[in-house]
Order: sequence, then C-alpha cells, then structure tokens
Amino acid sequence: MGNFAVSLKRLVEKVSLEVIYTPRDLDKISVEIAEVNRPGLFLAGYYDYFDKLRLQIMGLAEMNFLAGLTPEKRRERLDRLFRQQPPAVILCRNEELEPFPEMQELAKQHGVALLRSNETTCTMMGSLISVLNLELAPRITRHGVLVEVYGEGILILGDSGIGKSELAIELVKRGHRLVADDAVELRKVSSRQIMGTAPENIRHFIELRGIGIVNVARVFGVGAVKVSESLDLVVQLEAWDPTKNYQRTGLESEYYDILGVNIPSTIIPVSPGRNLAVVLETAAINNRQKKMGYNAAKELLIRLGLNDTMD
Repeated sequence: MGNFAVSLKRLVEKVSLEVIYTPRDLDKISVEIAEVNRPGLFLAGYYDYFDKLRLQIMGLAEMNFLAGLTPEKRRERLDRLFRQQPPAVILCRNEELEPFPEMQELAKQHGVALLRSNETTCTMMGSLISVLNLELAPRITRHGVLVEVYGEGILILGDSGIGKSELAIELVKRGHRLVADDAVELRKVSSRQIMGTAPENIRHFIELRGIGIVNVARVFGVGAVKVSESLDLVVQLEAWDPTKNYQRTGLESEYYDILGVNIPSTIIPVSPGRNLAVVLETAAINNRQKKMGYNAAKELLIRLGLNDTMD
C-alpha cells in the first residue's frame, strides 16, 4: 500500500466543479490528502500550520474579508496564497461570488488551478471530503469473489478451483448480484467500513472453468451486477476435512481482519451434494439478524434453559 492520489479531473467530474483556469490538463494535477482547508486565517495574516497540499476552499467569509481590504493588501494576501501552489483554489457560491480579477492573474502566474462551484461552502466541503476519502482510501486486492446477497456484501475466499465463481453464478441465477470475480479491490473508507469493487478492466466478467469468460451484465441483465458494495461478511470455502470441528451453533463470533477492520467471518466446508448457494443465502440472512440484535443460537439456549438472557 503506497500513497494514493486522485486527479482534479476526477474530482471535477464527481463533485461537478467548473474550471475557471487550469495551468495544465486536469488529469495531470493530483490531490494526495483527503483534508481540505478554508484559508481564512492565512488570508488574515496567520501563516503557521498552513498545509499547501490541501485543496483551498473559499466561501462567503473569505471573499467578504478580501473585499474589505485595500486593493494592494488584497493582492498581497492572495499572492501569498497562490504562491503556496496548492493543488487548486475552489470558489463556492458562484451565483453570488465573483472571483477577483487578480485571482485569475495570480493563478496563471503561479500555475494554480482555479475552480468554482454552485454549492454553498459547507455542502461543497462535505461532498469533496467524501469523494476524497473514497478515492484516497487505503486499499488491497484479494483473490476472491464479492457478491451482494439480500443486501449483504459477502466476500467469498478459498483456494483456486474450490468453486467460488460457480457459486457466484448460482447466486446471480437466484436473483442476487455480482460485484467482482477473481480480483476484489477492497478500500477502507472509514474506521469500520470496507468497500469492495472490481478493477475496472475486468468488471462484471466471470470465468467459469469449462465454459470460459462470461459477461454477467450481458447474460443476466444489468440488475445482476453492482459496481461496489460494503463488506458485511467473509465466507471462506474449504474442502471438507472430517477431522476438523466446524461451527455448529454459531455462538462464537469469528472475524476476518481486512486493513485493520474486523469483518464477521465463517468457514464453510465444501463437499459434493451441499447446496452452497442456499447455505450462503442463509448465512446472509443470519448475519443481518445478528446485526439487528437477534441470535438464533442464543435463543435456543434460553429455550433449553441453559441461558437466561439474549446478551
């Protein structure tokens, strides 16, 4: 995992920004950190703790402050800002706020992209931060299959040839959705959430031994696929081992660590004659119930008089 970057081109597309000036192609300018900044204090003359890697967002407060300065002072403060060469300066509320002429001039002089948005400053910052968090999230790629079953994102792991793709096709036939086959890109979008998606070049293709490559969206329709899904459960398929003790009651919770996030996990043994699609559908429903506070195994213990509460 290295440092990730997102191009201004992608941000402009995702957050609907308008370009006033750019020194070069937007896909050649990148942003590397998810934090953004309102340069009010900097413009007021406080220059410590200024991070020039951040996008600089200017709203009503900054523009009104600048409007109250003498032209010389305003130019000097703006010059100091553009001289820092942040990835871009973004002006909000473009219906009521016009950029000062010297802003364009200084953007050209220092080679800084100048963008504008219709949104209010707070809305704009919220949208930008959520896009940046997703685009710059730490990520890993896992060999497996990601499907959405009854709204639960399930990552299916297991050795090559164990039947992950066949299981995915069976689930798709039963009305569930494929997110990724073979390579699954996993991103940590918050301290508790992992998002999974397929690498763009192989998205929605699946490889079935004996048949070859199948485009799931074409064969089963666009309702059979999904671009990304939050990860709720990890299912590890393994060849049935008669000597191994498998989970029988579901009382103990097991977890699988992905980028420091613990995802509920279960091992499902594979043997001829087991209908894995039904097992996986049941695992998905059971996982949902647990999240809603119901645990069947605990209720059974209560009924048998072995436990007093559902805690």
